[in-house]
Amino acid sequence: MSTRSPRIRPPAVAGSFYPGDPEELRRTVDALLAAPAAGAGRPVEIGPPLRALIAPHAGYEYSGPVAASAFRLLRPLAGRIRRVILLGPSHHVFCAGIALSSAAEFSTPLGGIPLDPTAAESLSALRRVVVLDRAHDHEHSLEVELPFLQRTLGDFLLAPLVVGEASAEEVAAALDALVPDDATLIVVSTDLSHFHDDETARRLDRATAQAIETLDFAAIRDRDACGARPLRGLLCWARAHRLSIRRLDLRNSADTAGGRDRVVGYGAWALTG
Repeated sequence: MSTRSPRIRPPAVAGSFYPGDPEELRRTVDALLAAPAAGAGRPVEIGPPLRALIAPHAGYEYSGPVAASAFRLLRPLAGRIRRVILLGPSHHVFCAGIALSSAAEFSTPLGGIPLDPTAAESLSALRRVVVLDRAHDHEHSLEVELPFLQRTLGDFLLAPLVVGEASAEEVAAALDALVPDDATLIVVSTDLSHFHDDETARRLDRATAQAIETLDFAAIRDRDACGARPLRGLLCWARAHRLSIRRLDLRNSADTAGGRDRVVGYGAWALTG
């Protein structure tokens, strides 16, 4: 009798959004993490417990420095954070709700990350949570965060959630069902405004940052951030749990590797409490 091997979700954007060669990827991520903090002034000190991060998900050339401002906070927490709940938008596949993966492991050029085997059972009572591998197979919003997590945390379990047509309250309910604790980190993957000129983008992103920093999830429109739905859900959950939030960086692609005519906004925040 034959048995099926556990499904592994292979990398979809290695070699395009980030280096596909393991050693080059390792050097790239480590260099981003080691670079001096920029965009938010002096380095930000975050007190424990760190509960969640918000980070961008474009190609590393563009958003890597901003993402690193969030993920560099994790190196002192290696060994203490044992599970990461990672939420991002669906760029390619319609999803009526929140999509789980049936995979046992997500792979990057740096190796495999085992999925939390308890996540599906924890979420089974929520009507709007479904298993939909197609939503994960080519989705970059989750994948590009993984090498940063691998280089900072080492070994951890992953609970990846692609958020489609879901309300803030539904996302917050999913987070509650997963019972985040001091050994769990939530990461929401989102970019900000898209394809405005530099001046317009900065104005729009400042308004979005104000909404994020006041946990005003209802003020964030779909066009303000590509990951608006997981972002609103996190902020709804954070408000209910009385978390504090600090800005780590707020820039756009004109500040990193692009022109000023059509830019994409990037921000990074840390939530504690």
